This record gives sequence, structure tokens and C-alpha cells, in this order.
Amino acid sequence: MPPGSETTAASAAGRPAAEEPEEPRDAGDPPLEAPSDEAQGKAERESGQADGPATASAPDAEPPPKDDRPDESPPGGTGQRDGSAPPTRRERLAGFARREWRRSALAAVSGVALGLAFPPYGLWPLSLASVAALSLLTRGRTARQGAFTGFVFGVPFLIVLLKWLHVVGWDAVVGLSLIEALFLVPMGAGLALTSRLPAWPLWAACLWVAQEWARDRTPFGGFPWGRLAFANTGSPYTPLAALGGAPLVSFAVALTGALLAALVLVAWRAREAGQRGRRAVLTALAAGVLAAAVTGAGYAVPVPTKAADTVSIAIVQGNVQKPGMDFLGRPLKILNNHVEATLKLARDVKEGRKPRPDLVIWPENASDLDPFKYREAYARIDEAVKAIGVPVLVGALVDHPTKPGYVKNQGIVWDPVTGPGASYTKQHPVPFGEYVPFRAELSKLITRLQRVPRDFYPGDHTGVLQVGPAKLGDVICFEVAYDDIVRDTVNAGARMLVVQTNNATYGRTGQPEQQLVMSKLRAIEHGRAVVTAAPSGISAVVGPDGTVQQRTKEFTQDVLTARIPLRDGTTLADRVGATPEWVLAMVGVLSCAAAIVIGRRGRTDEKGQHP
Repeated sequence: MPPGSETTAASAAGRPAAEEPEEPRDAGDPPLEAPSDEAQGKAERESGQADGPATASAPDAEPPPKDDRPDESPPGGTGQRDGSAPPTRRERLAGFARREWRRSALAAVSGVALGLAFPPYGLWPLSLASVAALSLLTRGRTARQGAFTGFVFGVPFLIVLLKWLHVVGWDAVVGLSLIEALFLVPMGAGLALTSRLPAWPLWAACLWVAQEWARDRTPFGGFPWGRLAFANTGSPYTPLAALGGAPLVSFAVALTGALLAALVLVAWRAREAGQRGRRAVLTALAAGVLAAAVTGAGYAVPVPTKAADTVSIAIVQGNVQKPGMDFLGRPLKILNNHVEATLKLARDVKEGRKPRPDLVIWPENASDLDPFKYREAYARIDEAVKAIGVPVLVGALVDHPTKPGYVKNQGIVWDPVTGPGASYTKQHPVPFGEYVPFRAELSKLITRLQRVPRDFYPGDHTGVLQVGPAKLGDVICFEVAYDDIVRDTVNAGARMLVVQTNNATYGRTGQPEQQLVMSKLRAIEHGRAVVTAAPSGISAVVGPDGTVQQRTKEFTQDVLTARIPLRDGTTLADRVGATPEWVLAMVGVLSCAAAIVIGRRGRTDEKGQHP
């Protein structure tokens, strides 16, 4: 099971400084209109001004909203000020639910829409609409209200995205979704805090990057599934990956969505106030032009594809005994499948039906037994490799030589003459899937964890391997989702990328499609062809321009052959590394700090004017 996430607290203790009062007539608000202070709304109507993407008033210096003040009475009550009892927690929650149900329902629907932007649905424009909706739903709210809206948005989004985990159990789907949704709590609070700052769409986009930055790294190494960039691997934003990697793609998508929200907001306020002034038109026009410019920027980015030379490869998909948690079947079943498919390929080559490849790639776990421990497994692999007569990259589970009870997930270069040689060990085992944190304690509480009998031991170096004439970079399964692992592999000299993966547990659930689009993004990000090899599918060949040139069906035995371009040049994304992500994330955090400082200063000035 993929990793979870740690609980994240709200961005500020107590009442956030940049909070704004909730309008008294919240139930009558239009669905996507951000609530605004009556005095400010009146001033705006009198001056003919409206909020736009780069023009917004500073946070108001009004008292905190009613639902954030425990000494206020509930609706219809008298409260403490006239001597009656204060509202109970249940009364406060009931009042909050009455006020917020419409907004919460819209947030949940927007979260579902974002989930549909990802494969297997792949409706990427919904990612823009979802970001815009969350921006509108949090605009002008208190930090607490924004945090709640972010959580309500995040839970259904992640349930739709991660429903493939139902193979393990629906409790795993809901549990991981709840944990991961906690990262959207501070983001929602931040969106609310910064929504009154000038240029607020920019700060909103940076906050999306900051949320993904945190979720990609913690806890247990993070869980990058569900990044906006992974929903946009075939959109106008995709080429931006060559400049700043996945974080820049996420930033561009979020910025466009927030600018669309600004456009909607200006249009709505202008209509509500009966404004037809030049300023409102210019503000709306600026938001639209900026959104179009960000969307079209990707078309101006060159995607390098010219190859120094090429290599002929074959990808063997041997298939598994059955899908699901027990895909391994009886011992040697999966290994024999891959051996038989390779022997058939060797016969086709010998009889002239297919050209001889320069190298062959087997998927992760192609050998379900340790070939160095079980002689039969070793002999079967050696038989297949000698029959085809070229080096084979074999995926195998190998017992750790010095640490009993640990196993290594490896890609092994197997030569037809010299046998097994160099290898790569997966650096980032999956928590609760390939190892169990706090095993002694958690296994007593969650008996299902006993199905992970041994912990995988992490590797300590990149997967650059010389396989025949090609220097390739091996990345195993979920590692394709992590920016640093793939980038380090390319910078270490990989001329093409190989993703050895095993998605048999999650076959026909949409998870293989979600992983495949990551390969598409990595191809453009690093200017490398990416080959995906899976025992049950989806195996695929992705060109350096991100196009899927070949792919297999799931749960079939198949062999793909292709000529792969080998490249030595690096992209700007390879050279700048994680710098753009860190900068954008820090800008997002600092924008929240600025909103808090401005809000406190405004309250201080208000108190000075009204002793």
C-alpha cells in the first residue's frame, strides 16, 4: 500500500490575522461568489472598482467573524452579553453546518472534478476548473473556513484518485485519502489568507506548489500521487516540464485556474453592482489575457528529441497467474512466463520473423524467486538469456546477503556469456507495501500488514547500468513519481530511462494508466525516451517528446520491439534541479506571512482610530 501522510496543523494558532468577516446573508450568496464586507462592497460600488488578478484591497480591519468567536450567541440566541448561557459546542457546529453546507457541497463536487482530471478518465481541463472553484470558495474567508473548505475539497478528490487501492480494501482508500487530504488544510487556509492581497492568483499558484512539495516528501518519503502536473501530461502545459520539471507544470496549471477565478469574480461583482466601467472591463481583460498567455507558454518551449544514436530493444511482458493481491500464484509461474515469452522471441529471431534486439528488458519481479538462492530460477533465467543471445535486464527479488529477513528489489544485468553482473536496487521502497514502519507495534493492530512478511532494503545509488550497447537509467515502479530519483539518474549519465514496474495487484483499476502518464511527463522533462516494462501491463514505449509510441494490453503475454533514441544532452530542468520548486513553495509560504502582518497592522490602525 502506498505511503500515507502526517497530520498537518493549521497555518497559525488562534485567529489568523488576515481573516475577514463572513457576510450575514451567507445562505443567499451566489454559489461561487466570495463573501465580502458590506462596507468594502459599498466603497467598491461607489468608486467603480472591482477585484482583479492584480488589484485587491488589503485585509479589512473588522472584528473576527461570528462563528470564530466563542462569546457570540448562536443564531436566534441571546448570548453572554445579555446574561444568558453561551452556545454549546453542538449549537456552534449546527450553526456552522447551516451556513456552510452549500459551500461545502460545491467544494466536494470540485474535488471530484479534479479526480476526474487524472487517468483513467483524463479530463485535464477539469484541473483548471477545480483550481478556479477552490480559489473562489476560499476567497474572502477566514483561515479556519478556508482550511475546512480545503479538507472537504481534498477528501473526495483523493478518493476518486486512489480508488484503485480498493484491491487492498476500501478502508485503505478512505484512510489514505483522509491522511493525504490533511495537506490541503493549510493550503486552504493559505488561499483564504492571501485572497485579499494584490496579485492573489500568483500567491494561490505558489501555495499549490507548496502543498505538493510537502506531500511529496513527508512522511516516510512522501506520496506524490495526484500532482496537478500528472493530470496535464498531454495538455498545453506539458512542455514546461523541460524548463522546471513537474513543479513548474503544476504552477502554470494552478496560476491559470486562479486567473480564471479572478475573471469570474470580476464579472460577477460588476454584474451585481451594475458596473460597466472601464476599470472592471480592463481587469477582466487582463485576467483573461494572462490566463491565455500562461496556457500558450508551453508551445514556445522547445522539446529536444534529436538522438546521438539508437538501440534496438525488446520488452517482454510475461503476464501473471491472476490479478489482485495474490498475483504471484505458484512459485516460478511468473518467471516461467517470461522465460517462455523470451524463448519464443528467440525462435522468431532465429527464423527471421523478427530482428535480433540489442538488449531485452524484463519487468519488476519477473523472477518471483531469488535466482542466487534457488538454482532452478537461476537456470531458467540463464536459459532464456543464452537463447536470445543478448543482455537481459532482469527484475528480481534478492535476499539481502548480510541482513537476514530483508530483501532487495533489483534490476540485474544478465549477460549471455558472463551471467549476472551489475545491478540496481530500488532506493524508495513503498511504506506499508514493501516495508512496514513500526512493524512490531502496527502489526498487532493491523493484522493485514502481516501480508508483508519481509521488509525491502533500500538501495544507495542511481540505476545507471550498461546493458549491451546502451547506458540506461533504471527506475523501479513508484520511483517514477519522485522528481529527484529520476533527475539524479539522468544527470548520472542515463541516455534512456527504463521503468521496471509491477502493477498486477492493481490491474484494470486505473492505476497503471496513472503511472504511465508519469513516464510521459518524465520523457519531456529530461528529453529521454522512457520504456515501461510490467509483467501484466501496461508495458509501453514513450518517445522523448512524450508520445506513447507502443503499449500493451493488460493481462496478456506480449513482446514489444522498438528502436530507441539515445540522448546525451540535458534539459534546463535537469540543470536547475529542485530550485524552482523550492522558490515557488517559499513564495507561497511568505505570502501567507505577509497577509498575516498586513492584517495585524490594519487591526492596530483600526483600534487607534476608534479608542
